[in-house]
Amino acid sequence: MKLKEFAKQVGLSPTTVSRALSGYPEVSETTRARVVAEALRLGYRPDVNAVRLKTGRVGAIGVIMGRSGEFHFAEFMAGMAERLASEDTDILVIPMADRDLNEEMQTYRRLAESRRVDAIIVHSPKPNDPRIELLDRLGIPFFVHGRSDIAVPHAWLDIDNEGAIRRSTEHLLDLGHRRIAMINGRKGLTYSIDRDIGFRKAFEGRAVEQDTQLIAHDTFTDELGFRHARFFLESSNPPTAIVAGSMMTALGVYRAVRSLGLAIGEDVSVIAHDDVFPYLTAENMAPSLSASRSSMRAAGARCADLTLQLLAGRSVSDIHELWPVELNLRESTRPARR
Repeated sequence: MKLKEFAKQVGLSPTTVSRALSGYPEVSETTRARVVAEALRLGYRPDVNAVRLKTGRVGAIGVIMGRSGEFHFAEFMAGMAERLASEDTDILVIPMADRDLNEEMQTYRRLAESRRVDAIIVHSPKPNDPRIELLDRLGIPFFVHGRSDIAVPHAWLDIDNEGAIRRSTEHLLDLGHRRIAMINGRKGLTYSIDRDIGFRKAFEGRAVEQDTQLIAHDTFTDELGFRHARFFLESSNPPTAIVAGSMMTALGVYRAVRSLGLAIGEDVSVIAHDDVFPYLTAENMAPSLSASRSSMRAAGARCADLTLQLLAGRSVSDIHELWPVELNLRESTRPARR
């Protein structure tokens, strides 16, 4: 079916149909959804080669994958794939060693020179991130999952990390806990800094002195969560509550508490940030885990959608989304023992 024939079927102009399928921001979401639904019903697919010749695009978005954090990355990519399934846009995944900034920067240069992707999604930014500066200089469209304080304008989506940890810590303080540990993400990343700020502000707001020795920064894994929790709990003045930065970390914390013959909730309260894994749910942990909640899969889908809008001409300065984070209280957080 040709574009003109399909446009006639749905009662819209060929231009409107083309723009709706390409994600142009001036087409309303209602119209875009109707056009996509009709395209699926009638079996219409744009001529990919014609579209690429017209737009100059190759039909791919690049994402660099570190070797840690596979669970989070898999959920993010699943969300991206769901959104891009009807867009004739592929995902180019480049595996890379964690923290190898030089290799990552070289990869961006190679992608820009080869024109293998139309845009790049950057993860885990730092406040003054050199990757953002480089991509801007290379002139390749890019989208940031997270935020940076760099002066270079950039499109981004982030969650309220500061508010999430502040509210979780305030909950523990209101339960009477005073020695509270936190296992945060790697040092220097924007989201980790924001979570440190939220943790500190919770203590300041309740006029409680914070022990800065009860903070660890590391990659979110079960094993590292176990090690840090054991270290805190075996100290001479152990915490009565722990804030875990992710569900994988919380698994390790649960294991550490039990390995010392202690009980979750009764001896040590635990609260975490839930990334919404389909195979690891806060509700089904025993006891059920109190957690702030924000879906990595939903973030992946929205990052893909906003990247398409960026490619369709939407201004970088218009694409700034900060998602609130809900807090669900369950059995793992109880009043501190007197």
